[in-house]
Amino acid sequence: MRDTDLELSVVVPMYDEEEVLPIFFERMRPLLDGLDVRYEVLVVDDGSRDATASLLLAAAVGWPQLRLVRLLRNSGHQAALSAGFRRARGKYLVTIDADLQDPPEVIAELLAAVKSAAVDVVYGVRSDRSSDTWVKRTTARMYYRLMGRLVGKDIPFDAGDFRLVSRRVVDAVNGLPEDGRVFRLVIPWLGFPSTEVRYVRAERAAGTTKYGVGKMFRLAFDSVTAFSAAPLRLATWLGLLGGLLSGLFVIGALVIKLSGQSIPGWTSTVLAVSVIGAIQLLCLGLLGEYVARLFQSSQKRPQFLVGYDSLEDKGHQALEEESVNS
Repeated sequence: MRDTDLELSVVVPMYDEEEVLPIFFERMRPLLDGLDVRYEVLVVDDGSRDATASLLLAAAVGWPQLRLVRLLRNSGHQAALSAGFRRARGKYLVTIDADLQDPPEVIAELLAAVKSAAVDVVYGVRSDRSSDTWVKRTTARMYYRLMGRLVGKDIPFDAGDFRLVSRRVVDAVNGLPEDGRVFRLVIPWLGFPSTEVRYVRAERAAGTTKYGVGKMFRLAFDSVTAFSAAPLRLATWLGLLGGLLSGLFVIGALVIKLSGQSIPGWTSTVLAVSVIGAIQLLCLGLLGEYVARLFQSSQKRPQFLVGYDSLEDKGHQALEEESVNS
């Protein structure tokens, strides 16, 4: 049940973040206490294997606004955000990662912006990404440009998952039927009025990143297939291109044959088979991705399962022992 007097929910997905937690507590609590609003910090532990859960429970003893929601298994960053959206109780919801690359001090600016601009979404936009590697900056730039073209909406450039949304947006997102949503595309797609707050992205405060190149490419692929039929149209155009090339090969072969200049060989055959075969395999792969999504949707399996919520279950001791033993 939602607490109607709670103004702010800060949702923080975590996975094996025990090294950064002391710094996280040190920076986050004084900041939120100084906002002079009723708040909760809703940490979604995405099946961590280290002492993340036990450290959070220990901190919650002296920090009553800290709430732990623990997923039964590692379900992924976007699934952890979905769990936070469904369980958050505040009038406004802020999502922020635990690594502190997105400064929690900007939360005050996000809250001020949503009230002064009378909007439902405030995006945290990175004005300086010099702390990121060249590869990450380049792939991020390509990602946002591609998504802007495919989704057909104004996707905020260099805006990740650090944002503030109103209760209207939270309810709208929770009401969407599909699983596997990508929040940085879903929220702009909804079309709520928005504004931006720019900030400088810092280096990771401690620990190592859990979001490598492989996961970034997976996110990009999920973003494309979840929000656009463009790959299917690309498959259609590639099929037409393959048919055109085949026709040209046939015409060329007939001309050579009729002119009596036919020379036995395999180069043209290999070239034709390779080009057309590659196009066919690419189209089959794209179709397979969409069929797989339909199959997963038809199974109606939950995107995540919550195993523990400190707001509902006060039996901390058993969970602490489980976290330590694991």
